[in-house]
Amino acid sequence: MSKTSKHTAMLGLPYYAWAIVFIIVPLFMVVYYGLTDKTGAFTLDNVMAIAHPAHAKALWTSLVLSLESTAVCLLLAYPLCLVLARSGKSSNSFLVLFLIVPMWMNFLLRTYAWQSILEKTGIINTALAALHLPPQHLINTKGGIILGMVYDFLPFMILPIYNALAKIDRNVIHAAHDLGADDLQTFLRVILPLSMPGVISGITMVFIPGMTTFVISALLGGGKILLIGNVIEQEFTLAYDWNMGSGLSLVLLVFIVINIVIQMLTDKDGEGVL
Repeated sequence: MSKTSKHTAMLGLPYYAWAIVFIIVPLFMVVYYGLTDKTGAFTLDNVMAIAHPAHAKALWTSLVLSLESTAVCLLLAYPLCLVLARSGKSSNSFLVLFLIVPMWMNFLLRTYAWQSILEKTGIINTALAALHLPPQHLINTKGGIILGMVYDFLPFMILPIYNALAKIDRNVIHAAHDLGADDLQTFLRVILPLSMPGVISGITMVFIPGMTTFVISALLGGGKILLIGNVIEQEFTLAYDWNMGSGLSLVLLVFIVINIVIQMLTDKDGEGVL
């Protein structure tokens, strides 16, 4: 190995140490606790506990709400990204920065803000009362949780889709028009297929945190709507059952791995990654 290669490898040592301490070791602990009982003996009971009615219901609710919030994010993000990709570069930078700025604020604070907005005496109901309209029950509902997910995860859908659309050569679109394709045909046969890596990446980046979240459902659901993330969090913090919590976490890990595999198969060139 040359000196240059050795120096390059040395530069990666801090990352390798970070990955081992904060990724590999915690993941190993989750796998160990999830596949053992309190005596340390191997068991699959912790993983199979997902079949318990309460756990299965929480998993199903998480899956449904995550899919719904992902669909809403996609419907909102794709048209916006089309507009951004077609606008000038100077305005693009400002608009993209405008979308990213909310992400700089603490995630918990943003969720608390929505709690204040949606509660019975919040901004929305106060405005409705001023207009002599009936108040709406928005907090502690599935709709409130979806709204919180969409607000927090929408930028993760916008950025990869915009990145994929911005990489499309305008000459390809002009060629489609020259060959007689109208706007709809150009979108369906050229733009949409070329932007699919970004769409798949965005879906993955929204679905996974939506599936595993527990803060949003705890604050905007008021503890009345339990997601699988809430169940796992309670197993660790209330029941102090690390084995059960880790076993249920392994079930979520399966969903994460499936999403990663799908992204790798559909975006082999990394076009949807920023």
